[in-house]
Amino acid sequence: MSGLIQVYTGDGKGKTTAAVGQALRAVGWGKKVCIVQFMKGNKTGEMLAFKKFPNVKVWQFGQAGKFVKKPTKKDVQLAQEALDLANTIIKDKKCDLLVLDEINVALHFKLLALKDVLAILKRKPTNLELVLTGQKAPKEILALADLITEMKKIKHPFDKGFKARQGIEY
Repeated sequence: MSGLIQVYTGDGKGKTTAAVGQALRAVGWGKKVCIVQFMKGNKTGEMLAFKKFPNVKVWQFGQAGKFVKKPTKKDVQLAQEALDLANTIIKDKKCDLLVLDEINVALHFKLLALKDVLAILKRKPTNLELVLTGQKAPKEILALADLITEMKKIKHPFDKGFKARQGIEY
């Protein structure tokens, strides 16, 4: 079987964590991994860890310390730069596994055109494993996916006012 399209979505915790786990598994087998993070600009544990692996490249395209609620022109620009990089990675066959982290959220906030993301999925090379994460995955993306996992929130400490913890949530 060739490379598939995987989607991790839903309102529960663990979408990026699942994608990072998939990346770690690929790295263990000597595969090249590229991770393009949409709407993320803060230092995270996974970014620090992956610096230790030469066959993993991670890029962030988000404003540090900012959670998008009302997108700005800068947010749109950064999301487009991330998508352009993803296109280049695919065209140049730079990796075996490409993670487009939080791309579904970027679509939800209309930072990207759905048609442009669907074009990537439709012309994905057969040997490339492609992982898309983020809440609110559009039905058009779900229709093209080979694997869909929905993380469902049952209970979360954020609901009680807890803050994100270093090494656990980021």
